Amino acid sequence: MKRGKLTGSITKGQRSKTLPFGIQSLLSVLKEGVIESNPVFVQVLGTCPALAVTTSAKNAFGMGLAVIFVLMGSNLLISLLRRFIPSQIRIASYIVVISTFVTVIEMLIETYIPGLYNSLGIFLPLIVVNCIVLARAEAYASKNPPLLALLDGFAMGVGFTVALVLLGGIREILGAGTLFEHNLFGEGFKPATLFVKPAGAFIIFGFLMAGVAKLRSYINGKKRNKNDKKEAAAL
Repeated sequence: MKRGKLTGSITKGQRSKTLPFGIQSLLSVLKEGVIESNPVFVQVLGTCPALAVTTSAKNAFGMGLAVIFVLMGSNLLISLLRRFIPSQIRIASYIVVISTFVTVIEMLIETYIPGLYNSLGIFLPLIVVNCIVLARAEAYASKNPPLLALLDGFAMGVGFTVALVLLGGIREILGAGTLFEHNLFGEGFKPATLFVKPAGAFIIFGFLMAGVAKLRSYINGKKRNKNDKKEAAAL
């Protein structure tokens, strides 16, 4: 059996299997959630709250953190219970788990950040039926061990949060001249209020989707060129 350079060491391929949660794996999962499979810009999930609550970066960030909490908690618990949940009632069971975490975060925000609670309104409890949360529970958490499910929930939640903050930040800058409620341009700036309205949300959303598609194409092109060079060197 082929070993590494040191006696008793493991080869690179074996190391990747033995240490699946290293820094490289974490970065890879984060890149998957933020760029390659971004739930908003690539999978086009959760677009209703993404467009509705992003009138400001603060609202967007608050909603993103709430979704991260729910995704991580529900993914972890569903993964732990996956062998005990009958397949016939799995969706109903997932919703019960998700609604528990949504209730917890809703009560916390209402108690400690009432302004954000009022701003998010009905979209906070509607995280229960958010496509992203339910999709990760069904497609990933129910089929993978707890640590991987937890990491997936974090990565997808970060991807959702990044998308919302980008959308909310751009809308707030263009539509109000502020960012996180801090004035950026002084009193002479005339904001384009269109961008804090629904039509503006769709316009910015379209441009951001195009930008992410271009970025993904660039990254995939670099990967192909790298693989082609490796194949050419091997020949």
